[in-house]
Amino acid sequence: MTDVAEIKGHRRTYVGAMPGKLVQCLKKTGTENPLVLIDEVDKIGKGVHGDPSSALLELLDPEQNANFLDHYLDVAVDLSRVLFICTANVVDLIPEPLRDRMELIDMSGYVAEEKLAIAQQYLVPTAQKNCGLSQEQMELTPESLHTLIKSYCRESGVRNLQKHIEKIARKVAYKIVKQEADKMVINDSNLSELVGKPTFKHDRMYDITPPGVVMGLAWTAMGGSTLYIETALRNTFKDEKLTAGSMELTGHLGDVMKESARIALTVARNFLSDYSPENNFLNT
Repeated sequence: MTDVAEIKGHRRTYVGAMPGKLVQCLKKTGTENPLVLIDEVDKIGKGVHGDPSSALLELLDPEQNANFLDHYLDVAVDLSRVLFICTANVVDLIPEPLRDRMELIDMSGYVAEEKLAIAQQYLVPTAQKNCGLSQEQMELTPESLHTLIKSYCRESGVRNLQKHIEKIARKVAYKIVKQEADKMVINDSNLSELVGKPTFKHDRMYDITPPGVVMGLAWTAMGGSTLYIETALRNTFKDEKLTAGSMELTGHLGDVMKESARIALTVARNFLSDYSPENNFLNT
């Protein structure tokens, strides 16, 4: 949404003018206290016709929405009894004045067991129906669905999982049409033939982390993850004038991770200075 007129309506002097979406909603529902869901409110952008977020300020502010002015009707409309629910994927993208008028409720993503139930009860039957397959012609075992969730679709929702299941259904339908098979049972052994190699692997580089290697915790849009942070010493030249050791950080580390690395080096140097002053191992 990039046009303010979608919310506040067009003035009647324009050709094809009509009221805003809120007035149309009241007309359609026939009640003064409907439930209005504004989806993806963080995707609202500015356009040549104004900023819709400024119009939402008047809409969502309980001090103002009792006298909401629609440009088409040109009379005040009472929206104080309307219950507004806004959804967003990234809260930080919502304009600050608009966010101040909302009560934020954080909804956690689905866990693996919930994704498995959604896939079995909805995603798989829907994909079978769209591709003209029966339950006997395509069977996805719980083990294969669990592998899809863990190794291919590491996300908070199920959108990517739905794409993979639809991809499997299309390939199964293709094989049946080409008379290469009458039915297929998808399990861990033939899953990679249909969706490719796993995107995420659970192989551990170290069973026990050696000195110089630590485990870091990271947060991404797909959820929490772990990563190894490794250190390496550089050679010191005799003619080098620097006496104090320096540290260079590489990779796409966040500010918190960089700060943690500097704190760890400071703690290690303080420990050496207290218990082994003659040790200059970290001065390289």
